[in-house]
Amino acid sequence: MAQTTVVHLLRHGEVHNPNGVLYGRLPGYHLSANGRLMAAAAADFFAERPVAALFASPLDRAQETARPVAERLGLEVVTDERLIESGNVLEGKTVSLAGLALNPLHWRYLWNPFLPSWGEPYHEVAARMDAVIDRAREAGRGREAVCVSHQLPIWVSRLAAEHKRLWHNPNSRQCALGSVTSLTFSGDELSGVSYAVPPRRQVRDPDAAQ
Repeated sequence: MAQTTVVHLLRHGEVHNPNGVLYGRLPGYHLSANGRLMAAAAADFFAERPVAALFASPLDRAQETARPVAERLGLEVVTDERLIESGNVLEGKTVSLAGLALNPLHWRYLWNPFLPSWGEPYHEVAARMDAVIDRAREAGRGREAVCVSHQLPIWVSRLAAEHKRLWHNPNSRQCALGSVTSLTFSGDELSGVSYAVPPRRQVRDPDAAQ
C-alpha cells in the first residue's frame, strides 16, 4: 500500500497595514496582534500532527507565521523562495484593482485579467508552487509537511490540483488569513484536498489590515 503524505499550505496571519497598501513583496510588513494569534492558532492546529518538515516564504509575514509552528514542533523553518507572494507591478498602491482601472495610466497593466497582465502569470505561480509541494512531499514522506505561503499562490495551487482553470475572480478564493489548505497524497498521486481554519481567539486591533 502506498504511503500517505499530507502537505499543508498555511496562509500567513493578518498583517499590520493601516494604510491598506497593496504590499505584495515589499519588505517591512509584519503580523498584527490578530495575526500573531493566528500564527499561534496554527501552531495549536499542527501540535498533535506528525509534521516532519516546515517551509516558508521569505517575506516577513510568512516567517513570523512559521515561527510559532517551528517552536511548537521543534522544527527548523526552511526558507524557500518559491513560496513567495505573486509578483505584482501594482504593489505599493493604496487602492483596489477596480480603483486602479479608473486611471488611464494603469490601463497598460489591466488589459488581460486571464494572465493576469498586472503580475506574475498564474501558470508560472502554479509551476513554482508545484515544485515546492513536491519538495515538501519528499521531506514529509509518510508523514506531513507545512508550507507557509500567501493567498494567491495557495489558491492557484488548489485550482491546479483540482484541475480547474487558473484565472478566477479574487473574491471567490477560499483561503482566509491563517487558513490551511491540505493536499493528501497516496504515494506521489494526489488523493484529496481539504480546507480548514484553525479556531482562534480574536482581539480588536484598530490598525490591522482588513
